[in-house]
Amino acid sequence: MTTGSGQRPSIDRARAGLKQERAVRTRGQVLDAAAQAFAAKGFPAVTMVDIAELAGMTKGAVYFHYANKEALAVAVAEEFYERLPVIADSVRDRALPPLESVAELLTRTATAFRDDTMIQAGARLQIERSLIDVSLPVPYVTFGDLVASWLQEAREAGDLASGTDPDAVARVLISAFFGAQHMSWVLSDRADIAERVDEILAVVLGAARDRQVS
Repeated sequence: MTTGSGQRPSIDRARAGLKQERAVRTRGQVLDAAAQAFAAKGFPAVTMVDIAELAGMTKGAVYFHYANKEALAVAVAEEFYERLPVIADSVRDRALPPLESVAELLTRTATAFRDDTMIQAGARLQIERSLIDVSLPVPYVTFGDLVASWLQEAREAGDLASGTDPDAVARVLISAFFGAQHMSWVLSDRADIAERVDEILAVVLGAARDRQVS
């Protein structure tokens, strides 16, 4: 027979688990609201009240999870940089040839910029980083390293000229991509981002593909 004292630790653990689940869920709700606010208005214009209203909770509840707006900016930026590798992993899983992997990565990332509010917020925060009094993650390093590694594989396979510098081509591609997404955001709310990425790929990788065919 189980005694009441034996049941108590199990009950307490169950309650603690539920409380933790609620806290994680609430924290995610606040983070999503912050991303929505930062993406729409930019860091300087957003207040903790704005975020609380979007999250559907009190300002005190927001402060319970995040000390200030800067802490939320860091959390959103970190989430942004966690989502980019997820996109990269989905491309790796397809086991495409290197140049096709590069093209697929940029295409899928473009779609995320168009459709994912967290991605949009992270990109805007990087543009506004000089206005944020806190250190944000260094932008796009891992992303660029992955593109460079695929370009290196392409060169070794003979799909790029032997004198090609994979790191330089990767920097050009990444700079062009993130510049294009910014222009697409300003000019068309990213409605034409897929077309802009196709242009980048055609110009930068087009010569390599032509060489492969010839």
